[in-house]
Amino acid sequence: MAIKMTRREAREHLLGLVYETEFRTDDDKEVIFAGAIEERDVPDDKFIKSVFFGICENLEQIDALIEKNSVGWKTERMSRVSRAILRLGTYELKFADDIPSSVTINEAVELAKKYDDDRAKAFINGILNAIKNEVGEKK
Repeated sequence: MAIKMTRREAREHLLGLVYETEFRTDDDKEVIFAGAIEERDVPDDKFIKSVFFGICENLEQIDALIEKNSVGWKTERMSRVSRAILRLGTYELKFADDIPSSVTINEAVELAKKYDDDRAKAFINGILNAIKNEVGEKK
């Protein structure tokens, strides 16, 4: 019997997958996803799969939004964890119509609290709020 996973748990798995792509830039995303399922017990979950591949397919547009809204910061200067959290949050803000903006931003801040530097949560919150204002808030 499959255990129901929360969206927060799914986002933690997604953070790991997006972070992993930072180190495996030449690897096929299908290989990365399959390896994560096999080696790290990442669930073969519909939400995780669609968001992961959605981020990969729209990475240029996602990074452009992050870059535009992170005044004074180049994405390559950000920590890999912050960049992965921002990519996940930006994807949800721009492409996931079923997730309210406030939930996306709150979840990103929670990921930053758990996995990133103390100062990252305010940084991530500010950038995602600016992106929300640009792409339009979802309720």
